Amino acid sequence: MEHLSLFIIMSLLLILLPGPDTAVATKNTIASGRAGGMKTVLGTLTALLIHTFAAVLGLSALIVKSAFLFSILKYAGACYLIFLGLKSLWTINKQASLQDHEEQKSDSKRINCYRQGFLTNLLNPKVAVFFLTFLPQFLEPGSNTFTQFMIMGLTYTILTFIWFIIYIYLIHQLSAFMKKPAVQKWMEGVTGAVLIGFGIKLAFERK
Repeated sequence: MEHLSLFIIMSLLLILLPGPDTAVATKNTIASGRAGGMKTVLGTLTALLIHTFAAVLGLSALIVKSAFLFSILKYAGACYLIFLGLKSLWTINKQASLQDHEEQKSDSKRINCYRQGFLTNLLNPKVAVFFLTFLPQFLEPGSNTFTQFMIMGLTYTILTFIWFIIYIYLIHQLSAFMKKPAVQKWMEGVTGAVLIGFGIKLAFERK
């Protein structure tokens, strides 16, 4: 692929733009540490791979062309983001649990982080639209479309993974400051409001 280097540059610029995936990763890294952040990212990457295969098989095209299917996915994603935002805001009013109690729940929390990352990305129809409008611009005529789609999809997923490793590391380095009750409440409030904002924006998004 002669346009692969250009694709990588454009992908990096898009990945660096903050969105729902970044908001959820931030929230879970602050709440559950680096392990929670990484579980969230693994969920996001799993969803990206599904979007890649969906684009290759033509399922994404079906969703984009069908107003009904697009609306179902859009409103499901919007409701889920708003739910996560409200849940984040709700935790501000909850008192901190005992450390032992938190440790017993650590495994279930990490599974929940994975699920949040997975569903946030999977239920976002804009990702399906992205794969169908962005990737074809870099296809080489006459070459195997399946292989090119797979290469670009996997490349985008790997670049996303690398960026989020760096991002979570930076957030984790600031964790001592962010673990202060006042700062954590403020961050929960901000990320909660951001997620609700993304959810409302998605709900009113047109194709």
